Amino acid sequence: MTTLSAGILLFLIMDPLGNIPFFLSLLKDVPPRRRRIVMVRELLIALGVLLGFLVGGQLILKALQLRQESISIAGGIVLFLIGIRMVFPPADGGGIFGKPGQAEPFIVPMAIPGVAGPSAMAALLLLTNTQPGRTADWATALVLAWLATSVILLSSTYLFRWLGESVLTALERVMGMLLIALSVQMFLGGVAAYLHLTV
Repeated sequence: MTTLSAGILLFLIMDPLGNIPFFLSLLKDVPPRRRRIVMVRELLIALGVLLGFLVGGQLILKALQLRQESISIAGGIVLFLIGIRMVFPPADGGGIFGKPGQAEPFIVPMAIPGVAGPSAMAALLLLTNTQPGRTADWATALVLAWLATSVILLSSTYLFRWLGESVLTALERVMGMLLIALSVQMFLGGVAAYLHLTV
């Protein structure tokens, strides 16, 4: 996987367009002057968590004695479920991350799992496990995906007014379809690698 394709994968997983209505609903009770500060803080926390996961991913895998094939299959399943929920959102309107709370968000649910979700962590584990010598490339992909996500989320108010909820929903579903395709490829790659080992 190239750095660009890894960045696109992480960007799709972070799902900034789908997070716009969710983030706006979380920040509706926050004073307008603090909204951008809160969002920048949460985005930086999410980046720190993901970079920590990228650097410590190999240690986690070694401690749990997980094989590359297991991570690939599990990551494919998780990404598939996230993609399904993006294409077919739940009826309660809570989105992927549940219903928003009333207080100013701190770490949960905006940073985790809004941006740094379990699917992004699983993808980073997969990347570091398949090609451990390319940590710098994966860090570059992560930062690029995070920058694109940050620009979209920081412009969420304008995008919501300009595009409207229906267009954002349609874009999220297209991203969900792409994520489903990537997850199936990841799953099949893990199954093929496992069958190759057992034959």
